[in-house]
Parts: sequence; C-alpha cells; structure tokens
Amino acid sequence: MAAPLPVCWLNGVFGPLSEARISPLDRGFLFADAVYEVLPVYAGRPFLFVEHMARLERSLAAIRMRMPMPLPAFAALLEDLVARNGGGDMYLYVHVSRGAEEGRNHALNPALAPTVFMMAAPLPPLDPAVREGGVSAVTTPDERWKRCDIKSTALLANVLAKSVAADAGATEAILLADGWLREGSSSSVMVVRGGTLMAPPYGPELLPGTTRELSVKLCARAGIPVRIAPVSEGELRSADEILLGFATRGILAVTRLDGAPVGSGRPGPVALQLQQLFATYRSELAGTPLLPA
Repeated sequence: MAAPLPVCWLNGVFGPLSEARISPLDRGFLFADAVYEVLPVYAGRPFLFVEHMARLERSLAAIRMRMPMPLPAFAALLEDLVARNGGGDMYLYVHVSRGAEEGRNHALNPALAPTVFMMAAPLPPLDPAVREGGVSAVTTPDERWKRCDIKSTALLANVLAKSVAADAGATEAILLADGWLREGSSSSVMVVRGGTLMAPPYGPELLPGTTRELSVKLCARAGIPVRIAPVSEGELRSADEILLGFATRGILAVTRLDGAPVGSGRPGPVALQLQQLFATYRSELAGTPLLPA
C-alpha cells in the first residue's frame, strides 16, 4: 500500500501529515467513538461527493452527532486538500470523532468539540490482469456488531476477516450470517444470476454502499434487471457472477470463491459492462461542480 500524501487537515488547520497530533484522550482513540468516509478522486474531483457526505451525516446521526460543517464548506476543504496534494487521482479519508475530554468516561458528553481529520492517499494501482482475470474471495462468518449500517471506525472484526482472506491469498472475505449473504470485509457484494443483478436489502446488518448504489443506477440505464432481496449462501455459491464494489477500486469480479471457479472462471458480461459504465460516468462528471446549483 502506498504511503499517504503529505498534506492533511486537522481541526481547522492544513499541515504536514507527519506532524498531525490528537490527544490520547480522544474518544475515537479510546472507544472508537467516531465515523469516517473514503472518497475516490478522479482528475482532481471527489467522486460521489454528495452521496458520501449523506452517508457520513447518517452515520453521525446514528451516534448522536451532527455534521461538523455545512456541505459547501466540506466541498471547499476537500478540493483544497486535493490541490495541496498535487491534484489528479487519489482518495480522501474523512474522520469525525466525538472529541477529547479530561478522563475516560463511557457516557456521552454533548459539550465536546469534535475532532475532524482529513487526509489523502494515492489510489491503489489496479493491475490489468485483475480486470482480465478477476480476483479470488473466501467466505467467513460475520462476527461484527449489530449496527453495521454505521460507518464506524470500530473495524476490528473487519480487519480480522480481511486477514483471513489475506492468509488464503485472496482479495476479499465475503461475510455470511446464518446462511445469508451480508457484504465483504471492505466492500459491497452483488451477484448475477440469469442476467439479473442481485443484492441483499439494506438494514442494520450491512452498510449502504455508494458504489453499489451507483451500480444499481447504471444497471437501470443499461437495461440490466436488478433484484434487491435476501441472497442465500446457495445463491452466492451458484452465481454466474460475483461482483465486489469498492469506493477506491470500483467494480471487481470474483472469479474464484473458496477455491472454486465462479461461473466460467472469468469476469462475466455484467461485470465487464458495469466497469465500462463506471468509466463513462466518471467522464461525464469531469469538470462539474460537486454540489448542484
């Protein structure tokens, strides 16, 4: 993984990431009392800005916090952060914790000033072989907490699941609960059966995915049928295609699951079409404002 870019923003000040400091009493550090977002940037423009900020606001509301600033201020800061780090393609990490107080107190303190941190990093390079051959995934039980719809920084269970995948030489761990598909350790998961894109409905057990939502929108444009309904483990394992949706990598096709080929063992037609539709959509947005007039 490439090192982050040098300039960050912390509590109102741009500065070197290497010099950024927070209190050890920050509640994000002590309790994971914090939420975050990751936004890709293409040609200097944060992608799906409104959608990512809407999810940030939902996550904050779920932990009884407010947005720390209005959307226009967020947009200006993120565009400035991109420019200070050289522009072009990258991704942005936005982190909001409840802040620091004197002592370690489990109860919420509404008087605290939030800690707001933003940094940038290079987009992970995607080997053309991955587009052509797909990636492998493994399944693992979903051992996370019961509010996975909150994009919390409490990611230990996700980290452990991703490590299971890494130990198996796989790209992603796909989480299952009582025989039903949830999502990936760091991605949304969709399947294709008979030409129809299928995905489980949103609820407390999985995070609404910005890349998944765009996939559904682009499928509607292209006339690809979509079914939002519970997806069983059997449907996952017998799928014609399995797709992963990442904020920083778009759509990737899973061509091996637990060592067995998925469909033909090559990226299928829906994956290939969605990848092209994503590229076209990014081109359409180039140079447009982040917020509607």
